[in-house]
Amino acid sequence: MSSTGGETSKMNSFVKKVKMGKRVEKMMKDKSGTTTGQEIADDDPNKTPEPYTCTGIFEADFTEFCRRNHLKDNEIPAVVIRPKPPGIQPPPDAKSKDSKDSKDASKDPTPDESPDTGSQEDPPPKTYVTKEKYAYFRPVIQVEMENDEKPITVTEIYIRGWKIDLLMVGIFKQCWPTIEKLSVVNLWNVNLSEAVIKEFASFLPQCPNLKTLAIDGTICVEESWALLIGEESLLTSLSLRNNGITDKGAAMIGKALSTVKTCNKNLISLNLSGNKISDIGATSIAQGLRMNRALLSLSLANNNVSNEGAKRLAEVLSRFPLTHEEVVERRKLLSEKGSPDRGLVKSPPPSRRGDNRPGSVRSSSHMDKTDKKRDKSSKKKDGKKDKDDATKGGSKKDDKWKKGFMKASIAASIVADTMTKTKGKKTSSKDKRLPESDSPEMVEAINPLLEQVENMDNQLWIPGNRCMINLNLSRNNITEIGMKSLLLAVQYQITLLNLTPSPALKGILRMSLNGNAVKKTDETFMKLQEVLLTRDPYYKPPEKGEDNQSLAG
Repeated sequence: MSSTGGETSKMNSFVKKVKMGKRVEKMMKDKSGTTTGQEIADDDPNKTPEPYTCTGIFEADFTEFCRRNHLKDNEIPAVVIRPKPPGIQPPPDAKSKDSKDSKDASKDPTPDESPDTGSQEDPPPKTYVTKEKYAYFRPVIQVEMENDEKPITVTEIYIRGWKIDLLMVGIFKQCWPTIEKLSVVNLWNVNLSEAVIKEFASFLPQCPNLKTLAIDGTICVEESWALLIGEESLLTSLSLRNNGITDKGAAMIGKALSTVKTCNKNLISLNLSGNKISDIGATSIAQGLRMNRALLSLSLANNNVSNEGAKRLAEVLSRFPLTHEEVVERRKLLSEKGSPDRGLVKSPPPSRRGDNRPGSVRSSSHMDKTDKKRDKSSKKKDGKKDKDDATKGGSKKDDKWKKGFMKASIAASIVADTMTKTKGKKTSSKDKRLPESDSPEMVEAINPLLEQVENMDNQLWIPGNRCMINLNLSRNNITEIGMKSLLLAVQYQITLLNLTPSPALKGILRMSLNGNAVKKTDETFMKLQEVLLTRDPYYKPPEKGEDNQSLAG
């Protein structure tokens, strides 16, 4: 009995141990299951990450947003400082070198020992940088900074030779507006689509100091470049060189520059060189310059512009008749300008009236005075009336246009005045800078439709665009006929300039015409060059002493 009882006790203890082991294994499995579940939950790509606040440091923000968009580290373009050419070292002075060698020889107690010439001589500067294999083809973003030690001071961004898709432009949309000092973006051969250009146009106005944009060597099938210079655009300089822009794209750009009711008020420089713009496209751009008074510089170099396009541009620069739509808009503006003055006429308070007439009923003497005023005003000419109305307060539609005109007139007057002051003087690079102390006089903005008109052949003619100071038409197909039109336009601007005592707008100061289908010995071409030479702000006339010496000789 004792033996059987001992066996049963042993059996019971063994069963307890087996049960306890199963419990431990179950607990371990539960623990391991929970830990793996947590790891899976942490590594879950569908989990929404915490919101990220941009720091203003482009490299850190760009890398973080790329990782959040599930880009691998080897797929993220590197942000590097833009390489600069090495500086030219000044040649060593022979005398100082000989004196230095003599001092070293006098100090050296063992002249027999040959010095290490390799350690003393500086290696020549390199004009190249070696890289790993295929490293040149990897996409990078080059930046320039005010201070290389402070990555928050990024001022310029350069992207070369890789496609920018919607994912990448979405990352730029989050990074660029937080870069305070960003002023220049330069893209080359980046293969943009219409959707990407729309995305650029949506957030570029949010960049506070971004004024210069260059997108060169990039083909867009839809040619929707005009979206970049809409009414909300803050760009002052836009370069679209070698983008294959045809007359279709030029027509959209012309409408973006100005229409009868809208205009771009910030763009100062537009470069369309190296495209496929013909006379039709040049006519569209000239149409956009009719009501635009902000653009100072336009380049249509190396296109397919011929005499018809040159005529349209010359017409805009001299004077042109208003279309029916422009005449209707002019009348609307005149009526809107007159309406605030009507509201200013108020009836006297009731306490000052001599009788009990209501405020809407006027006395006979007051009505007689108003009738006389109406008769006098009806006898005035249209030109005087337009001039008087132009000086009155404008409507809200005019305010946007006025801002662009004020900026352009101030910039043009600064450039022209400072350039003309340097005539006959030796100008250095410091002298060509615009002086900060000279503040130009504020010019009252007048809408082109409200300028003084001239009635000829039952049409209203207004002066053309005298805000533009630089026009580049080199390397086109303009012949002598087109040169005559341009010559007449420049001469007309000079005539208006001489008739105005202190003109705010100087008109064309530079016009590049080399490389066209006209000989340099052509009479019209030579005369146009002579007129433009005197208009050039940096033209240095020959001194009187030199002329006398040449005559005496």
